Amino acid sequence: MDAVQQEATARARELQRSWYGEPLGALFRRLIDDLGLNQARLAAVLGLSAPMLSQLMSGQRAKIGNPAVVQRVQALQDLAGQVADGSVSAAEATDRMDEIKKTQGGSVLSNSGQTSISSGAPTVKRVVREIQSLLRSVSAAGDIIDAADTLAPSHPELAEFLRVYGAGRTADAVAHYEAHQN
Repeated sequence: MDAVQQEATARARELQRSWYGEPLGALFRRLIDDLGLNQARLAAVLGLSAPMLSQLMSGQRAKIGNPAVVQRVQALQDLAGQVADGSVSAAEATDRMDEIKKTQGGSVLSNSGQTSISSGAPTVKRVVREIQSLLRSVSAAGDIIDAADTLAPSHPELAEFLRVYGAGRTADAVAHYEAHQN
């Protein structure tokens, strides 16, 4: 890949981050992992061609042009959160994905403030992943650890937060989040 292509890809990923909260490659890989899909199945559920999904993931394309596809992405994110918190079984998730695949979408803004269509409440794991994604979009894990080490003597709670969410495992961050919600 030449410098012009690299610059275009970086620009596309930054646009994706501003539009979707993170680059689509990271978002789609998480959906694939969380829902036990492969790229072809994810593309089919979203209503995209496999090449289009690949272009979005790689940053060759920045934007999902079809609002119904954006809503399907949101619905799959919600479903992944429900699977992660155990409120939806793998079998139910498969049925729900078939339902999501058939949806035509509506107003793009209708559910934008919600992270879970069924309950309207975000799951703990989803909230934690959003925090992790935000921190990791700002800085690399090593830099976050360095910042935590600098803060530790005067602000140990902030240092712990940075270490847990910025460079730690999701399970540890979920435990931290739950411990600090009371």
